[in-house]
Amino acid sequence: MNNNEGSEYDRLFYPFLFEGGKASLEDVLAQVQHSTLEKCREIIALRQATLEHADAGIQIVAAGQAMARAFAHGATLLAFGNGGSSTDAQDLVTELLNPPFAHWSPLPALALTNDIAVITAVGNDVGFDNVFSRQVIAFGHKGDIAVGISTSGNSKNLLVALEQAHKQGLLTIGLTGYDGGKMLQSGNIDICINAPSDHIPRIQEAQATVYHALLEVIHTALEKGIS
Repeated sequence: MNNNEGSEYDRLFYPFLFEGGKASLEDVLAQVQHSTLEKCREIIALRQATLEHADAGIQIVAAGQAMARAFAHGATLLAFGNGGSSTDAQDLVTELLNPPFAHWSPLPALALTNDIAVITAVGNDVGFDNVFSRQVIAFGHKGDIAVGISTSGNSKNLLVALEQAHKQGLLTIGLTGYDGGKMLQSGNIDICINAPSDHIPRIQEAQATVYHALLEVIHTALEKGIS
């Protein structure tokens, strides 16, 4: 690879790619191992920082218990996000509908990123800022749950949807990164849990840990008969 190609990140983690083919197989494998271990250390550190940041551990328990109460009273969860966060929303919904453990009961949930016809119709006819809020209007009922996932915390379509959900009486939960952005400061979000990092892949991994922890709290609370 030409020495002038590649980003600073590439050069930091994969320097053997910029050595003009001089690296041995052993060097390549050593670099890959180093890179993998560094990523593991980063995500472990961020998970710990997330848990300690602004009493996030307490927030996770409180959010999970509130969600469990909502489910116990017949709530449906609506999840949404953009890009990689949309797949996290889909993963959360999938594990609610098809739990990974036999003793967990399926719970009603809908990913608002799934229907491409709705997304493109609303985006084209009304504006992309409304692709989730229009679905919240249609599907959301008082007592339901809205979960918005954003790495920046500033996504306009999430802010609009969460505001709409709040107006309709839904329990609103936000997952953010960086400094939490506008979502962390919003009065429309009942509980917002922040992963304090500026590295998007690590943020998304920490957010996945958060919503899997929420699932544990939800099902534990439901098993104990929370009301």
